[in-house]
Amino acid sequence: MNQAIALRLPPVLLVAVLLHTAVFPNLRVFGVAADVMLLLPIAAGIAAGPERGALVGFVSGLLADCFLQTPFGLSALSACLIGWCVGSFQTGVLHGGRWIPMLTTFVATAVGILTFALVGAVLGEDQLLSSRLFTVVVVASTLNALLSPLAVRVMRWAVAARPVPGLVHR
Repeated sequence: MNQAIALRLPPVLLVAVLLHTAVFPNLRVFGVAADVMLLLPIAAGIAAGPERGALVGFVSGLLADCFLQTPFGLSALSACLIGWCVGSFQTGVLHGGRWIPMLTTFVATAVGILTFALVGAVLGEDQLLSSRLFTVVVVASTLNALLSPLAVRVMRWAVAARPVPGLVHR
């Protein structure tokens, strides 16, 4: 990890945790909030590729796990996998229109939430597979897709491999 990422990513993660825990729970649609901690690795995968998407997914997932009553590491596993998959898909296939990152975010959020619920159910968290899961997937995916242009821009700044002026590079 280069110095730019080490300096830029922690404040972005701190702001994301604050938004995820204090702001977005008050901005619910049909009782569902955006999943900012899943949005970050998706945006990082789009902006900087699979390795950075997985890194951001692991760290943001661990931070999210601190606020959940599910097995510790479940969010980290799901977000890490999604960040890596999006980065691999983005670098290998997707180039083009402005709508593609939004569509990618919609699909990746849906897959991420379903992965979290299914792996959680395998680990004994049966309440994650409820009749409300479809609503959560559709609404959270839509909200994340709407937030994706801003998130991709922030992640491009935070984790893209560009030197920071003024820092000593070795």
